[in-house]
Amino acid sequence: MRVIANIQMVANIAVLFFVIPLAIIAVNTLLPKKLAGRVSFYLGGFAGIMQAAAAAADFFLLSANRLHEYEFSLLWDLSIEGSERFSVDSLSLVMLFCIGMVTIVSVLVAKQTVHDRKRAYVNLLMTLILGMNGMVLVTDLFSLYVFLEVVGLSSFILIAMFKTDTGLEGAFKYLVMSVMATVFMLTGLAFIFMQTGSLQYKHVGMNVLRFQSHSQSVLIYAALILLISGFAIKTGAVPFHSWLPDAHQSANTAISILLSGIVIKVAGIYGFIVLVDLFNEVPAINMTVAVIGTVSIITGALLAMQQNHFKRIVAYSSVSQVGYILLGISTGSTLGLLGTVVHIFNHATFKSALFSNAAALHEQVGSLDINEMGGLEKRMPVTAFSSVTAFLSTTGIPPFAGFWSKLLIIMALWKSNMQVFAGIALVASIFTAAYFLRIQKKVFFGKLPDKYENLTEVKGTVKFAEIMLSVVTILTGVFFPLALLYLKGRGII
Repeated sequence: MRVIANIQMVANIAVLFFVIPLAIIAVNTLLPKKLAGRVSFYLGGFAGIMQAAAAAADFFLLSANRLHEYEFSLLWDLSIEGSERFSVDSLSLVMLFCIGMVTIVSVLVAKQTVHDRKRAYVNLLMTLILGMNGMVLVTDLFSLYVFLEVVGLSSFILIAMFKTDTGLEGAFKYLVMSVMATVFMLTGLAFIFMQTGSLQYKHVGMNVLRFQSHSQSVLIYAALILLISGFAIKTGAVPFHSWLPDAHQSANTAISILLSGIVIKVAGIYGFIVLVDLFNEVPAINMTVAVIGTVSIITGALLAMQQNHFKRIVAYSSVSQVGYILLGISTGSTLGLLGTVVHIFNHATFKSALFSNAAALHEQVGSLDINEMGGLEKRMPVTAFSSVTAFLSTTGIPPFAGFWSKLLIIMALWKSNMQVFAGIALVASIFTAAYFLRIQKKVFFGKLPDKYENLTEVKGTVKFAEIMLSVVTILTGVFFPLALLYLKGRGII
């Protein structure tokens, strides 16, 4: 009876991933304008905290009952064939936790950087969360696409909402690329449905390879090419990366944290995970994903070295880092998926930290041109420490968190007979170190310009976000071996 009660609790908690964002939107919209301006950020922060707590609670309940997956519904009876259903598993719960964590950081930064349209920001943030939650909980490709469109539309409005020239330009580029992704994905889903008669994960997995003619085989491969292209656009992977640095640079930093910290992972990376899992008998998918990942690692790093704007450097770094995640996915192995999931969490952490650093620099210095800075560690030691911690984790220096995820990905590549890709991933870390050392040197080291003699450290919620993320990065790195032992003991890996 206790086991049944625990399992039912998993479903009850999982429903909160839909209920809480909708409830926050309703409350925030109904509040008087002045009151909403005072409490909107607190409502957004509450949603992020509850999301992270609910994901952690469900994760431990599933592991305690040695379950890997649990299906639930909102309003329908699961026993009825064709009823809409959702599913939580270890992967989706890690993604949900990351969504909550990045939401908290975005709200903390927004509290000091978003001065107008606070209610609109929080409502759009909740809509974005709702879309991302739906993506990782659905069990069919069409519902995945529907929630992906919710994510895309919310992201577009968030980038453009402050109506600056650069913001509108970045939003327009994002919109154009999203429309391309929509066309690709809808066409690909139509091809798959023509072949299988269903877009449910379990049906696609069973039926998609049962072609009986050359034309049907061509149709499926065309669908896979279109879907890979669509998810690559959403991920910001090379060669579809052009929208990402412009959107990051032009958007408010609180929005940049969302885009880089979690949106590109849920909207794109999660789609790749689903594809590789469903079509694991098609080796061409794994090789395609590996090539895209490798090219993204190198191209993103090389472009980051050429930038002088702090946020553009961090944005191109995201292009490079998602390449590592794609390499982990391409192995199709449990070890590779573990490395992927851990790097998704680590990337959400250290990239959110770097954009929090950008917010601190913009608030105190008034510019994000690294050529105008220097010696700021003397005046902004917390920001400098947070930046160095995030840089060491991104590069994969032990014992910081990023070391473990990159190690797992490289090990998975090696064990999957993909030694060439493993070697490239290892050597490419040198490029990562190069562009981050350039940032540290130009921004925090060297002589302090006279105009910054009276500069002080950022205060308030931005400073808290920097400290919190630095602590998470360090503790994750130090205690990760213990986490591995726990996961192994519970049969999760």
